[in-house]
Amino acid sequence: MQRIRLRYTKRGRLRFTSHRDFQRAFERALRRSAVPMAYSAGFTPHPKVSYANAAPTGVASEAEYLEIGLADFRDPQELRAQLDESLPTGLDVVDAVEVRTPNFVERLEASLWELRLPQVGDEEAARAVALFLAADEVQVERQTKNGLRVFDARGAVARLEAVPAQVGVGPLGESPATSDVRTGHACAILRLVVRHATPAVRPDDVLSGLRATADLALPVPAEVTRLAQGPLDEETGTVTDPLALDRAAAPAVPSETAVEPQAAASA
Repeated sequence: MQRIRLRYTKRGRLRFTSHRDFQRAFERALRRSAVPMAYSAGFTPHPKVSYANAAPTGVASEAEYLEIGLADFRDPQELRAQLDESLPTGLDVVDAVEVRTPNFVERLEASLWELRLPQVGDEEAARAVALFLAADEVQVERQTKNGLRVFDARGAVARLEAVPAQVGVGPLGESPATSDVRTGHACAILRLVVRHATPAVRPDDVLSGLRATADLALPVPAEVTRLAQGPLDEETGTVTDPLALDRAAAPAVPSETAVEPQAAASA
C-alpha cells in the first residue's frame, strides 16, 4: 500500500466550512479523480484517510494536512493536481509527498497564525502585545462541552508580535498611513506562534488574554489565518515544514548526466 501526505488550504468563504463538510467534499473528489483507495478491513470497510489537527470552523488556513492510503501506485504530484481540480476553489491541495517517515502528527508541534484586527491601530496593538508577553500567566475562560474551563493562555505562546499592516490611503484621501488597503481603515496585524498543548490554546483564547491584560476590545471580529504548522524551533519561534523529512528520505533519481560516464567507462 502506498501512502501519500497532502497539504491543503481553506481560503475565502470556504473558511466557514466545518471539518465534516471538508471530509464530504474530499471524499467526492477522491471518487471524481478515480483514486485507487485502500480500504480498511471488517464488515464496514472505509477508505484509508486520516486527518491531522484541523483548524476550527470560520478560520482560514494555508496548512492543513491529511494522509491517504492507495491500493495502487500514483505519482504524488499528478495525484495532487487531480484532487485539486476536483475540489472547489478555496479548498486547494497545494502539496503532496509519499510517506517515508513515521510519527507525522508528533511533528505538528506548533502553529503560526496571522490575526488581522480591523479598526485597531498599530500602537494600540503593540501595547497590548507587550503587556501580554510581560505577564507570567494569563487566565482565560472558554465554554467547552464539559462546561466552563479556565486555563493559562500565556504558557502556550512561543512568539507574539505586532507587524506593520499594508500601507494605504484613507477613505478621505489622507496621507498614507498603516491601514487595510481594502477599506482604508486602521488594521493591526499580529503574528502568533502557539504550541500544540493540552488544553489546546486557540487564537481566540489569546485575543481573550489580550483583552484581559490590556483591555484590547475589538470593534469587529478578528480575521484569523493559520499560515503554517509543524516542528517548532524554540530559539527563534519559527514553525518549519513537517513534510521536509519525507522529501529528504525520498530516494535520489539518477540523472542522465550521472549515468553517461559509467556507460563510457564500460565501453
